[in-house]
Amino acid sequence: MCGIIGVFGRKDSLKLVKKGTGILKNRGIDGTSFYEGKKFSFGHVLHSIVNRVKQPLVDKEIFVSNCEIYNWKELNKKYGFKTKNDSETLFKLLQKKSVNEKTLKELDGVFAFAYLSEKRLYIARDIIGVKPVWYSHANGFHFASEKKVLEKLGMININELNPRKILTYNLETKRLSFIERKFFSIENELKENLGVITRKLEILVTKSISKRVPKRKFGLLFSGGIDSTVIALILKKLKQEFICYTAVLDEPGLKEPADLTYAKKVAKELDLKLKIVKIRLSDVEKYLRKIVPLIEDSNVVKIGVALPFYSSSEQAKKDGCKVIFSGLGSEEIFAGYQRHKESNNINKECVSGLLKMYERDLYRDDVVTMNNQLELRIPFLDYELIEYVLKIPEKFKLTDEHEKYALRILAQNTGLSKDFVWRKKKAAQYGSNFHKAIEKLTKKNGFKLKSEYLRTFYPTHNVKLGALLSTGKDSVYALYTMIKQNYEVNCLITINSENPDSYMFHTPTIKLAKLQAKAMNIPLITQKTKGDKEKELEDLKEAIKKAKKKYNIEGIVTGALFSNYQRTRVEKICDSLSLKIFHPLWHINQESEMREIIREGFKFIITKVAAEGLNENWLNKRVNEKTINKLVYLNKKIKLNIAGEGGEFETLVLDGPIFKETIVVNSSKILKEDENSATLIVKASLRKKFK
Repeated sequence: MCGIIGVFGRKDSLKLVKKGTGILKNRGIDGTSFYEGKKFSFGHVLHSIVNRVKQPLVDKEIFVSNCEIYNWKELNKKYGFKTKNDSETLFKLLQKKSVNEKTLKELDGVFAFAYLSEKRLYIARDIIGVKPVWYSHANGFHFASEKKVLEKLGMININELNPRKILTYNLETKRLSFIERKFFSIENELKENLGVITRKLEILVTKSISKRVPKRKFGLLFSGGIDSTVIALILKKLKQEFICYTAVLDEPGLKEPADLTYAKKVAKELDLKLKIVKIRLSDVEKYLRKIVPLIEDSNVVKIGVALPFYSSSEQAKKDGCKVIFSGLGSEEIFAGYQRHKESNNINKECVSGLLKMYERDLYRDDVVTMNNQLELRIPFLDYELIEYVLKIPEKFKLTDEHEKYALRILAQNTGLSKDFVWRKKKAAQYGSNFHKAIEKLTKKNGFKLKSEYLRTFYPTHNVKLGALLSTGKDSVYALYTMIKQNYEVNCLITINSENPDSYMFHTPTIKLAKLQAKAMNIPLITQKTKGDKEKELEDLKEAIKKAKKKYNIEGIVTGALFSNYQRTRVEKICDSLSLKIFHPLWHINQESEMREIIREGFKFIITKVAAEGLNENWLNKRVNEKTINKLVYLNKKIKLNIAGEGGEFETLVLDGPIFKETIVVNSSKILKEDENSATLIVKASLRKKFK
């Protein structure tokens, strides 16, 4: 792993690049090099694993990369290249075949590169997004491995390159364009039995781990969970020497963390070399000062995971490791999360999760390891392995009692004790007890919320968002949830459908979105649609494009709960526009969501009913605990959706903690269709809140 940077259209390009490489220095301490052209410059910091070859590489073309290509020797043989390492091979391959989807598919590995040929700059990264690259198209064009570099160089409108895009920048016209890339799809399920599947799986996992083993000292992030244990098992089988690292909060009075307990037991059984990193509560704040600005994010979950990751990496660096393995990705491809259990299509849920990994996990883990001069290797995110695992039937991924079933059977067949095979794994922040450290420090420093406390270490907002607004409880609560996690909602997006039975959009009180936007003091973009199935998606895409252009948003937040129809279509639109996508309420317990919304101080009424058990008497009444109790009763009696996700009822939010003014219903009338169907027609205005 290395660091790359480039500046175009600036007379001071070399000066900026030199400053940028100084910020990137921890990504590569084995050499820093530059190339200066006419009003453009490249820079590179080297983290050498295979032969020390300095970049930029210059021929008729110019090239910089941050890559680990595992089949570079095979490509050399195939094309007759005589190169010293993977970067040189990639350069030669691009020169021979140009930058396109077909060329990139020949690469087995992870990468981010910039390639200048005939006045055209190409930037691409691996399809999952393991290797990062950011860019800014303002006052010239600029790119770098880390966002903070461009921020410190004074750039604006900084974007992370979507892994499913190849960026092209024309040096003469100064215009950007993008080449689309295909992502993983759900293919025909395997017909073989579990025994055949797990044998093939073991071959693929072993192959993935084997090709990632370096000829340098390396370590393994180790929790004693099934993911890291499978990697350790196979590394032992391959007769490799490595060190396992487990980091935990060590504080008097706290029960020994689960990860430490199991890490020690598994290490003893497998005869692993285990290093335990114990961090005291008094030192955690020191780590937060480093980690939060480093990952450029104050999201509570991301920080909770980053704490054990960083402290383990810090120790691995002290021990002289150059590479560290991680079990990241297993949860996503083998179905290890709660949302997989609640999904009606597990493999589609896996693909959806893979789409989001570059924002949610990969950038954090990259900058944490590179800051400690470690190259991160993630065998469960191997392309060939993912393709195979996405074909495994759902019944072999999830059973009534166990998640990641096929992987656990693989481990059992390899000889791991049943106690470890079937262990219920906790998330890193819980298994290490670092979540308790954040809770204690939040209270100690006088904050109510963990997100408020963590924001003191990174006052800048996280990703800038546009929120899809329907005026109902889910969309409003979703954007509130993201704001609480220190994300900035720059605008609201409302689709005004002429079709009252739209497949995608809430319609009863959509015209009141303007009042809600004004009440929350957030700009609103409104887009009309006739509401024709699928065609309404084109109108949604147009609205999101407007929001991106006008408010520089980097992602979209939706209030999706369980509707795959809505979620997958929004995800497809966002991915095509290089926007990140957030569904903070996805598969939340229906009853819990309803009670949470009320507990947080939101006031909302029901504006439409269309289900057995409901009638016009439910309309225009504020939803409270008694209302929810009735909905819970109807759920038990006739399976009514407590949150109304199936269209049983619609809501209108009148007030809440993010409202500066209150919406007041001035007048209303009820249009009754039949015994169980009715709609509330509302006229409303804003009223200032009383202090």
